[in-house]
Amino acid sequence: MKTKSKKLSDSRVEITVTLDSKDLKSAAEKALEKLAKEIKVEGFRQGKVPAEVAKKFIPENDLNAETIDVAVRTTVIEAFKENEKSPLVMPSVNVTKYVPGEMAEYTATADIIPEIKLGDYKKLGVKREEAKISEKDVKGVLDNLASSFAEKKVVKRAAKLGDEVIIDFVGKKDGKAFDGGSAKDYHLTLGSNTFIPGFEDGIVGHESGDKFDLELTFPKDYGVKDLAGAKTVFEVLVKQVNEITKPAIDDEMAKKCGPFKTLQDLKDDIKKNLAAQSEQRLENKYKDDLVNALVAKSKVPAPEILIKDQLNMIREDISRNAATQGMSFEDYLKRAGETEENWEKQARKIAEARVKASLALQTLAVNEKITVSDDLVAAKIAELKDVYKKSPEALKSLKDPNVKMDIKNRMIIEATLDFLVKNNK
Repeated sequence: MKTKSKKLSDSRVEITVTLDSKDLKSAAEKALEKLAKEIKVEGFRQGKVPAEVAKKFIPENDLNAETIDVAVRTTVIEAFKENEKSPLVMPSVNVTKYVPGEMAEYTATADIIPEIKLGDYKKLGVKREEAKISEKDVKGVLDNLASSFAEKKVVKRAAKLGDEVIIDFVGKKDGKAFDGGSAKDYHLTLGSNTFIPGFEDGIVGHESGDKFDLELTFPKDYGVKDLAGAKTVFEVLVKQVNEITKPAIDDEMAKKCGPFKTLQDLKDDIKKNLAAQSEQRLENKYKDDLVNALVAKSKVPAPEILIKDQLNMIREDISRNAATQGMSFEDYLKRAGETEENWEKQARKIAEARVKASLALQTLAVNEKITVSDDLVAAKIAELKDVYKKSPEALKSLKDPNVKMDIKNRMIIEATLDFLVKNNK
């Protein structure tokens, strides 16, 4: 077998393979052996026909076709290995020449793991943000805790900021109700800024039984494009006004929140938890920033097939989330005011970034010989078994060799991220 490689792009190659009579003889023997098991010959049980006998009953064209098929299947991956290329999927094959018993030639085209040149990954110049917890942050948590202990009392008066109202409403644009703009028996705390500007303020001063219209304009940067900057009318019915009385934020409230003797004990605990949450968030951001810097300093081609895989994964995630709200992917696009073409254009950027990040980290892991032991993988799987002990389907999946390999790969990526952090302090 002789091979010649041709670079089509940074992540795609074409390999021309030439087979001689010796290669074809070996393939012909295997082809005859296979076909002999499939034919029926009087005096022999099917599958037990000797090859030399079977050859007399097998059409020459059938044997030639099977021979070239076997020849390609048994040599194509070896041809890529010989050229130090790793195909991401089975190559596309085109037989260009075939003289039975003498020679054959074919081309095999495939997307491959591209050659990646990493930049200086020990000098990425990324600064880590420090966690800062303010008194305002602590006060916000205390206010939320006080709200959870608040008492509600129905009142027969006009609603004011701080009250809770129970309302029915229908939002209309150009006289037609729009998706997500209607609800019945909706509990809304006035002043919570849950709705667009003007909605909650427009309810202030109304009491139970009042029915009225609110003419409002959505913010220009609103997430749903069809509504961004749109003039709308909300038909509102106030059904009930509840006065909310929050407890004083003091030692007594602190005792209701847990094993705290004083308000200061509660504040200290809140500050500690907020700091831990902030540290984790900033640690994740720092790792993301390091990976982005690594990709920016490196040459990382992104194979089209991997980008398409990521696009499919992004789409599937959105479809699953939309389904929980009773929507299809198409419904999601319509609600967001997006065309599928524009959505794919934006999602493609995310997909390409993910592919480049993954390839850069995999290359770094290989360069630095970063791996994880089988014992660590086994310990992780044992941990997952405990987490999913009530899910037979999940437990079964953990026995799948492919799932185990995926877990190991994820652990290697995590170890590689830790390497980046350690070497860029």
